[in-house]
Amino acid sequence: MYLVTAKEMQQIDRETIESFGIPGRTLMENAGRGAYTMLVQTFPNIFSQKVGIIAGRGNNGGDAFVIARYLMEKGIHTNVFILCSKDKITGDAKANLDLLLKLIQNHKACSIIEIVDQNDFKKNKPRLLHHDIFVDGILGTGLNSDVRGFFKEIIAALNNSKSPVFSIDIPSGLNADTGKPWGISINATATATFAHPKPGHILHPGDKHTGELEVVDIGIPGFITEKFNPKLNLLEERDIKMLFPPRDSESHKGNFGHVLILAGSPGKTGAAALAANAAMRCGTGLVTLGVPESLNSFVEPQVTEAMTYPLPDDGKGILIESAFEKILKLAKDKDAIAIGPGIGTDKSTKKLIEKLVKKLDVPLVLDADCLNLISENLQILKKAKSDIILTPHPGEMARLSSTTTKEIQENRLESAQNFSNKFGITLVLKGANTIISLADKKAYICPVGNPGMASGGMGDVLTGIIAGFRAQGFSSENASIAGVYIHGLCGEILAESMGAFGFLASDMVKTIPLAIHGGNT
Repeated sequence: MYLVTAKEMQQIDRETIESFGIPGRTLMENAGRGAYTMLVQTFPNIFSQKVGIIAGRGNNGGDAFVIARYLMEKGIHTNVFILCSKDKITGDAKANLDLLLKLIQNHKACSIIEIVDQNDFKKNKPRLLHHDIFVDGILGTGLNSDVRGFFKEIIAALNNSKSPVFSIDIPSGLNADTGKPWGISINATATATFAHPKPGHILHPGDKHTGELEVVDIGIPGFITEKFNPKLNLLEERDIKMLFPPRDSESHKGNFGHVLILAGSPGKTGAAALAANAAMRCGTGLVTLGVPESLNSFVEPQVTEAMTYPLPDDGKGILIESAFEKILKLAKDKDAIAIGPGIGTDKSTKKLIEKLVKKLDVPLVLDADCLNLISENLQILKKAKSDIILTPHPGEMARLSSTTTKEIQENRLESAQNFSNKFGITLVLKGANTIISLADKKAYICPVGNPGMASGGMGDVLTGIIAGFRAQGFSSENASIAGVYIHGLCGEILAESMGAFGFLASDMVKTIPLAIHGGNT
């Protein structure tokens, strides 16, 4: 599902109206009617309640006027508060205001109140707040500066009230592209957006402000959206199911790839085992786990199905530069290689990693300590012979980008897109709403997952899954989106069966087949 920016949505609207010929007033009618339908479904007791509609002067206000008409026609007590004088409203919004003015003459219990400044707001505040449900049509997706004046006070008052708020298109004050409030934003119980969701609905903290989200079809033809080639997508279950065709009845393990995982150091053999077991659980035909030879006896009992391959470590328990030639030979028949889980950050390990990234011609998945090692010499990414997937968490992303975790978290999408584009790689930026960004800045946002996944080893499981899918013949793009989605779905399955937190990365490994085959969906 496309996620479109505010600018893209404006272009799509304009093209629909000017080139395709659907009048703006028709689109507004469709939007208001669809939002009304969601409103009454979300609040089934609305027919016995008082609804306060707060409308700005733009198209959001026009949509609000349409909703008000439908509410009044159903006999629902509705008051409309317009945040400007009526004569300031123009275009399609004015046409719908005129219809509302005619209708309200026959609905004596309903009213339209103008609030044009702070004094008007103070005077009408008790009356405005005396409603059971609010409809937010104050500000739309075109906002590009902090909310000020009495608009800010109204948003604060609505947030502080005990009544739920239903937002039109986007919660007022929310940045449609980043999900960050413009100083302040409505905390909506539910939001009806039009034609396509916006990034700000999905990206944190916008998802919290948006509440329940529904996309209303307003009649915009799909080919018009395609014309503008949106770069951002929201992953859906159907996207992932398409990547898993039924297996041929005569299949054997050689048909489903062979992964090599280079991992482990003293105290971190569990990370290596989790990655290997996850790669097996996601359907990979064969998995070989390359570990420091002095740790092999500790690793073998943790991986029953995967093979282990002891690599030279000079008794240190770490992967060192002298293992390079053996790894090259080991890699020859492999379909994907994952490097990093629990690998440590020794200088000799760093030299090994740099040589491997430049020399290996097998698809690579780089994670964990491997990312910290290459962060000191990122140019090796441009010298790589194969395609590369990086899977950093925000702290690792900060080191890769020579910035802070806070700065990464403030604009996760842009950080991921800029990095993947600069180095020509696929980047999986882990966290709430994990982002998968491709070299051309095309990106996906994953909506599944939960805070219960915030525990040790979860990232190692993801590395194993992505590497496993890559070995099975998935492209880097599809391996990443499938891996991230399945990983998140495992978290949701476990949260439902075991509780919101307390489940382990090893529990995730066991849940992978269930998630691939539909889980609890």
